Amino acid sequence: MALVKYNDNSISAISSAGQLAIGSLVPIKTLTASGSASLSFVHGSNDVVLDSTYPIYKFEFINIHPSTDQAYFQFNMSTDSGSNYNVTKTTTYFEAWNNEPDNHTALVYSGNSDLAQSTSVQYLQYQLGNDNDQNTSGEMFLYNPSSTTFVKHFMSRTSATAWNDYMHDTYVAGYGNTISSIDAVQFSFSSGNIDSGSIKLYGIKDS
Repeated sequence: MALVKYNDNSISAISSAGQLAIGSLVPIKTLTASGSASLSFVHGSNDVVLDSTYPIYKFEFINIHPSTDQAYFQFNMSTDSGSNYNVTKTTTYFEAWNNEPDNHTALVYSGNSDLAQSTSVQYLQYQLGNDNDQNTSGEMFLYNPSSTTFVKHFMSRTSATAWNDYMHDTYVAGYGNTISSIDAVQFSFSSGNIDSGSIKLYGIKDS
């Protein structure tokens, strides 16, 4: 197999990150919390795009900090531009954890945090701490939200500092059981506000 050697000219020919593989990731909107009850991405509102423009949408969670101790980070979806966040969902939820003393570790499926044909919010992260240095960060993908044929799959992975100084690595996946277009997504905590942090929305182009 021949080796490919790059020189200064071939590197300089890449004029922007948009020409790299990651260039398929297109920034759409950033929402920043400041004592916010929720952060909502609604198609057509404040330059938010959440339609057939992209087949995949990615949300990035950056230093999401709760105002209330032991609050769950959660989300829901809407088919009526945010008038109601109540899409029926079936989901799975599992996590790994370790604590600072390194004496309690586990990898578990959490049946109390999944949903089975429920319109309730879906937890993405477990009992966050509200100390100044505690938060959650991660990502969530939403697939083809504008489809009027298929259900709407999503996957998330988040890392968080829990209230009792545990580190949680959490995976959630599932689908919104609707063939209506998803045109709004809302993030919040189970109690209290989103004290600080930001959520970025990206569209992912077809390759």
